[in-house]
Amino acid sequence: MMNESIHAADTIDTSFPALDWQGQALDCAQCAQSVAKQSGQAVRCGLRVACVEDRYALRIDRFFRWNPALARQYLRHPYFEVRAIAAKYVDVFYLPQLVKDVDETVRWSAVHRLAPRQLLALRQDPDREVRIRVAARLPEANLVSMMADEDYFVRTIVARRLPQALLSAMKYDKDAEVRAEVAKRISVDGLLDMVEDASEIVRLVVVHRLPMGYLGQMMNDIDWRVRYEVARRAGFDIWSRLLDDEDEAVREMAHSRQSIRATAQVTQMQFGVGGKR
Repeated sequence: MMNESIHAADTIDTSFPALDWQGQALDCAQCAQSVAKQSGQAVRCGLRVACVEDRYALRIDRFFRWNPALARQYLRHPYFEVRAIAAKYVDVFYLPQLVKDVDETVRWSAVHRLAPRQLLALRQDPDREVRIRVAARLPEANLVSMMADEDYFVRTIVARRLPQALLSAMKYDKDAEVRAEVAKRISVDGLLDMVEDASEIVRLVVVHRLPMGYLGQMMNDIDWRVRYEVARRAGFDIWSRLLDDEDEAVREMAHSRQSIRATAQVTQMQFGVGGKR
């Protein structure tokens, strides 16, 4: 049982049985920490509350939260949850030894706290979740090596963080979601190379970012949403060509632009104010 009071901020659930990671009932008398406590060491734990040998992750986490100095003793524990949670609390000096842990959950946990230079060793980790986290934390200068990662979401993260000058190398990525991320950040020159992208998802990003003077290149796009944006933002010489567009929404936008322009012209004639729209 607990020998110390429990912080009120903790939500303690003791309804789950106290079982170890192999499903065996826990016995405090057989625990190394129980022996340590008896020898006078300041160990804070309790059955069904905070126990490093429990299979319930919240109880393991609470044990290390209360006893962070003990985390380094459990980096080779046979239960992966113990190693993964210990990685959250152990001194960062010990984290590199977890880079090659056999379990991806442990490596993923270590990635959260590893120094940037130590992340380099995990750029080709076999687990996508680990690589996703690496791509999110790796210094921008080191992201080039992950541009061709086999997983689309890893490449998506890379496209979000890669220096803009290097994005051109990803504008022809095989996955539309990756190209869409590229289109959100690439320079105008690079954006012009994407106006005929095979995916409407990408072209919608492109048409929203293109400067007004270039929108004419997308006025005949097969997707009505792209043409609608052209009709909404382009100059008179472009939107006027969409007055008879096959799509009703596009026609309505073009006609609304026409009405605004006509009103402005009448105002200008009557009062000598206003201008072209």
